[in-house]
Amino acid sequence: MNARMKNPTEVLPDAMKGVQNIFKAVHQGGVPQAVLELVHLRASQINGCSACVYGGVASAKKAGETDERLHAVAAWREAPFFTDAERAALALAEAATRLADRSGVPDDVWDEAADHFDEQQLSAIILMVALTNFFNRLNVTVQAPAGQTWS
Repeated sequence: MNARMKNPTEVLPDAMKGVQNIFKAVHQGGVPQAVLELVHLRASQINGCSACVYGGVASAKKAGETDERLHAVAAWREAPFFTDAERAALALAEAATRLADRSGVPDDVWDEAADHFDEQQLSAIILMVALTNFFNRLNVTVQAPAGQTWS
């Protein structure tokens, strides 16, 4: 598969400056890197973004994530490899990504996440999910192939 065009953040490079600032804030939010990697991967799976799934797996492995856990992210509810906090973050990522499936994020999903993460950490997770959805939409629209790197 060939991309329809360059990533819009390459065509309009000033757009990436703001995104990089948000990423910086996310990584200063006190959330374990593994959680950020997992929510990124799960949102990308839901959205069918092969470029972000590919990149997410590579990034998670670089951060020390195991193949066993990465292979199970799509079935995290049934898999025994995730902590309660990770499960809460994955549920929040799914609900925030699938907004059209119901009216927002259900209270029980929010409450479970809030039991494991403080407001700063929740902010980081929500921003990570939002950025992931942002890039998923860009990549799916331009048909970015898995393995392609953007500058």
